Amino acid sequence: MKPKTIIEKEIVDLSATLKPIKTQVYTWAEKNIFLKWGVLSRGKFNCLECTHSWKPQSQSKSCDKYIKCTVCEGRLKMKQYNQVHFKEIEYSAVLDVCGGFQVVRIICSHKHMKKNTSPTYFHKEVMQHWINFKGEVRTMSLTTNVFSNVYDAWQYYSPLEIRPRDFQDSPKFRINPYKIYPNIKVLPVLKRNGFKSGFYNIAPQILFTSLLKDTITETLLKSSQTSLLSYYLNVHYQNIKQNWQAVKTCLKSKYQIEDFKIWEDYIALLNWFKKDLSSPAYVCPIDLHDAHDRLVVKKRELQRKKYLLKMRSEIEQAQVKYMKEKKQFFGLIFKDENLTIRVLENVQDFLDEGDILHHCIFTNEYFKKKDSLILSARIDNKPIETLEVSLSKMEITQCHGNKNSYSQHHKVIMELMCKNLYQIRSRMKKKKVENC
Repeated sequence: MKPKTIIEKEIVDLSATLKPIKTQVYTWAEKNIFLKWGVLSRGKFNCLECTHSWKPQSQSKSCDKYIKCTVCEGRLKMKQYNQVHFKEIEYSAVLDVCGGFQVVRIICSHKHMKKNTSPTYFHKEVMQHWINFKGEVRTMSLTTNVFSNVYDAWQYYSPLEIRPRDFQDSPKFRINPYKIYPNIKVLPVLKRNGFKSGFYNIAPQILFTSLLKDTITETLLKSSQTSLLSYYLNVHYQNIKQNWQAVKTCLKSKYQIEDFKIWEDYIALLNWFKKDLSSPAYVCPIDLHDAHDRLVVKKRELQRKKYLLKMRSEIEQAQVKYMKEKKQFFGLIFKDENLTIRVLENVQDFLDEGDILHHCIFTNEYFKKKDSLILSARIDNKPIETLEVSLSKMEITQCHGNKNSYSQHHKVIMELMCKNLYQIRSRMKKKKVENC
């Protein structure tokens, strides 16, 4: 896009004054950012770095992930398929200062390899990130092929053009170069804010912009919490901000967090229990996973108690209505040796039976169904199956045991229930007479 604002025009003009990337930078990149590759072809190892080929000493060697070239002594990563012509793409960066801006120059390098041929290279500067002392950043980049299925399909013949402010939301902006050219130039304010030379697997444009405008980044860097800093800047910034009081407690105690995700969950549990996040005794446990698991168990117990209290209130209300509708069936018991089938008389029994047999008799509120009568089949007073009888059709609609499966006594239960359906029918007739 064409530069429109004063800053955009200034950046475009300054970019034209930058010296081209030096040849020595490209030479450095060829030696430092690429892997050395080997391939097994026609029963021979082929070094794609020095073109040497040799036969493996044993058949098992051909399955190794890495081998050593016998001539150049390079550690070769082996391609596990018979491909002898391929390329590798990597990014590197050069850090420069121009016109009061910190400039991060991103270079895309291609390494083309073929069996029996020395590798060839192609380098192109694809992006320039211009960062002012306030941490504001604007980017110049090549255009990309919009029809490609990858976001960084650069059109290398296109010129560097200024990009809109929302380019920071693009995945291209977050490209993290594999290595930074060691001869770096940075703004003095970055050194003042704690930058020395390390990037801790953070893209330099992201580290610099955050370091210039975010005090949290500066604090984490100066306190040497580099792992936490990397976690903070890799999309998890919101979580750290929410837990900043706890983070400060860790910094004061020089506590190194082992597992950031577990720690965040642990802090969320401390918040739930309303614990003091300025206390190292809570925030900096010796065994993080053990402390986390103990709070999880404690929370589950409290939630279950709260749930049961709520259920008890609902059960008491439901019991009044259930008794009014099914009272005439209470006391019905059918026996055959140690097998007993009885009507469930309390809504609490629905809850207990559902928990024991792992089915939905309580969850789906069968006690509210006017046309259904629910009975429990038991052996030695232990529930083995639950039955549902349709009062309008006078037939058994369901008879299931643990996890809605049939028990080994299913056939006997069904026979006993069928023999005694008449007793349910007689109770219904008795009610009709009483109503008359």
